[in-house]
Formats: sequence, structure tokens, C-alpha cells
Amino acid sequence: MRHPRLCGPLLCLLLMLGGCQASLPPLPEWQSTEGRDNAELGQIHDLASGQVISPEQLVERLTVAQQVLVGEKHDNPDHHALQLWLLRALQAHRKQGSLLLEMLQPEQQARVDALQAKAQLPHDLPKALAWQAGWDWQLYGPIVREALQTHVPLLAANLSTDEMRQVYRQPKPLPGAHSNAPAVKDALLQQVKDGHCGLLPDSQLPAMLAVQQQRDRRMAESMLAAPEPALLLTGAYHARKDLGVPLHLHDLGVKGVSKVLILAEVGDTVEAGAADFVWYTAAMPEQDYCAQLLK
Repeated sequence: MRHPRLCGPLLCLLLMLGGCQASLPPLPEWQSTEGRDNAELGQIHDLASGQVISPEQLVERLTVAQQVLVGEKHDNPDHHALQLWLLRALQAHRKQGSLLLEMLQPEQQARVDALQAKAQLPHDLPKALAWQAGWDWQLYGPIVREALQTHVPLLAANLSTDEMRQVYRQPKPLPGAHSNAPAVKDALLQQVKDGHCGLLPDSQLPAMLAVQQQRDRRMAESMLAAPEPALLLTGAYHARKDLGVPLHLHDLGVKGVSKVLILAEVGDTVEAGAADFVWYTAAMPEQDYCAQLLK
């Protein structure tokens, strides 16, 4: 993609030779400890074509999308380092319209807006944002700070805690054929059950499913209302084309191009129907969270 600000007096010659490319920031070093000897480490797969592509090719293919969804594993530091890299790389190619975070709730938006209007950020940024302790600031802080410092509109994408409680108490069906397909609901119910280690009584599963899908619907609504191009960072299940936010975008009548990138640890498998691209990263040591809960 040509970027005239990066072209000097030889612009005409460069155009004749095919143009000049926006330079990308250097890729971060791997931080996670597992899978360093895996052949797939660092590979990016275009799942539609089956090709392995370069980071530069990935950025070029994402820049055509009005909505880009990036699915993460919340506790993997490499996923957050790559998200920061991607935000900077996309910004180098075209002005980023907005950055949306699952980790921000609506009641935090006024705090975010106030900070974006300031010339200098406060020393205790998590306190100024009322950042929730459940999201590791060491992982998310650099991304939030980058958006604020570069004046990329930073937007809350999640339901509030009160809204989640209300949905749990009084689940309401969502309109839309894509998000209500039986196969989608069955897969999400199984994911909810597995995610709670089989400890939830069956009577609670429909309410938990409703919360999951209402969160996906809110993220989709937030993306459609956000300045474009919009970039959403969220958990991998929320980002999946076959289960999450993209289904709700379709139900809401999305126009334009949407692309999904899943950041996955080596050893995991991402099917073509779940995403457009997968980027394999180093892995965190395996933890048996269910065994810890059952103690």
C-alpha cells in the first residue's frame, strides 16, 4: 500500500517502480515458554487458501476490512504483544478509526474519553480508568496507553456487570438466524459447560448461554457504531466466525468487509470456518484449572 508521507522527492520514480511500502514495526520477542521448538511457531495461516503468509501480507489483507476482530488467549503475553504490534502496523498503513476492548465496560467510557482529551496521561492510569483487576494490567496496559497516546478512539465493547446480571436473571432471546442456529447454540452450551469444569447445574446453562450471546451482540453493536476501520480485541471464542461476534454482525446486517484473526498457541488447531487467519505463538505452561477448582 502506498503511503505518500513515507515517499520523498523520488515519488514519481517510486510510483513507476511499483510504489513504496509503509514500514512495519519490528516483531516482538517470544515471552511464553512452551513450544519454542515447534515448527509452526510464528507461522500465519490464511485459512481460506491454506497458505502460510508473512506478517506484511497479513497486514495488507487486514487493511481492506472495515471490521477486524482479533481473538486472544487472555493470559498469554505474546498475544498482547502481537496485538500492540498489529495496532501499530495497521496504523502505519492507514489511520485507525477505533479500538474496541472486551475488557472495557460502558461505565468506564466517560473516564476513557476524559483521558483522550488530555495532553498528558496520569501516572496511575489503571486507577484513572477504574481498570478491573480481573484483566492483567501488565498485559493490557501497553495497548491502552498506545491508543490513548496516539489518539485512536478507545471504546468499551462489553456489557456492564449490572447488564450481565440482568440478562442472567431474565434471559431474552436475540433476533437473528445466524446466532440462533441450533449448531451454534449447542456448541456454545458445551463451551460454557466445559469452561466451568462441568460444575454448573444444567438449570443454569441457558442463562449463562444468554449472557455469552448478549455479550457477543453488544460487541457487534459496538463495532457497527464505531468509527471505521474498527479493531476489536477479545477472547478467541468471542471472535470466532462460527460462534461469536461475526454471526451477530451478520444478523445486524453488516456491510463491508470483516476479517477475523485468531492468535493461537502452537499445538492448538483453528479450523477454516472459525477464522480468516491464525497466528501461532509460543504457549503458556499447561494448567489444570478444573483440578484447582475441585480441590
